[in-house]
Amino acid sequence: MKIAVFLPNWVGDAVMATPTLRALRNHYSSAKLTGVMRPAIAETLAGLPWLDEVVLFDPRATDHSIRSLPLLRRLRADRPDMAVLLPNSLRAGILGWLSGASRRVGYAQYGRGPLLTVQSKLKKVGRRFAPTPTMDCYLKLAYLLGCPAEPPRTELRTLSEDEAAADRVWQQLELPPGNEVVVVNTGAAYGAAKNWPVDHIVELSLQLVRQRNMAILIICGPQERQTALEITSRTNHPRIKSLADQTVSIGLSKACIRRSRLLISTDSGPRHFAAAFDVPVVTLYGPTDIAWGDTRYRHAVHLQHDVPCGPCMKRICPLQHHRCMQDLSVQRVFHAVEELLAKTDAERAVA
Repeated sequence: MKIAVFLPNWVGDAVMATPTLRALRNHYSSAKLTGVMRPAIAETLAGLPWLDEVVLFDPRATDHSIRSLPLLRRLRADRPDMAVLLPNSLRAGILGWLSGASRRVGYAQYGRGPLLTVQSKLKKVGRRFAPTPTMDCYLKLAYLLGCPAEPPRTELRTLSEDEAAADRVWQQLELPPGNEVVVVNTGAAYGAAKNWPVDHIVELSLQLVRQRNMAILIICGPQERQTALEITSRTNHPRIKSLADQTVSIGLSKACIRRSRLLISTDSGPRHFAAAFDVPVVTLYGPTDIAWGDTRYRHAVHLQHDVPCGPCMKRICPLQHHRCMQDLSVQRVFHAVEELLAKTDAERAVA
């Protein structure tokens, strides 16, 4: 049997899909599982053992070899028996149908119903989808196919080259052992509305250094280098470093978070790396609903400042005041970090 699994397009969603991949692998142990995914998702899932083949796909890529037509040619040549469509886009539905797969599994949203042979629907409250853990939505599709119940535990791996890159960062930046390092993730590909103010990050970083004697590592992608540089420049402290001058990658971010004591992050993809590596995480929520990203990780703290206009799910604040993030105070975040560190320290002392 051959199964093509279309992976989500967002890094965080792809991490939340790992229990579903595990469930499919366990249930269809002798099947060939092919993962169809964007290059960033392939880097995120690198090292996991469940897929037999990875096919890169990005409909807007400058590399035309990974666009829609080459993907279809490859799938039709492979003749999959089933397509599991984790993205809810109409494009994924059409590609699954055109692939020639006789069984096509997904959510019947955005006009995709006629394209699917096994389907479910997301619940709505009024005109909006009811906030539901994305991880559970993906697992539901596996259960529709007869997969046994799978522990809702996300999972990632790092490659040897990722760990080697992190070793170089630790050496070049003269960072202390990982249990003394708090990683801070500032950015969000979703949009500026998810970002916590730089002023707040500067103040929090200095508090953690002065009051908890932690070192701070600001991680970033190519688009957040300037923000990372601004934070280290304004703090001007030898225990506050960033990846701004490093060759950044998803693999490096995974390795840095894996060896850290705790992660502080906006609601963006890298915050899901923490749970996958059992690293405590404090997530700062703004315009998004906490329920969508809930993975029931026991060492996760979700912080959100309640505002009458939220959660609005907008990429940019439509009212231009950004109060959901502006009013999420440094002291509230600092206290949450202190409590989470104390809790996990106590658990480790008992273990």
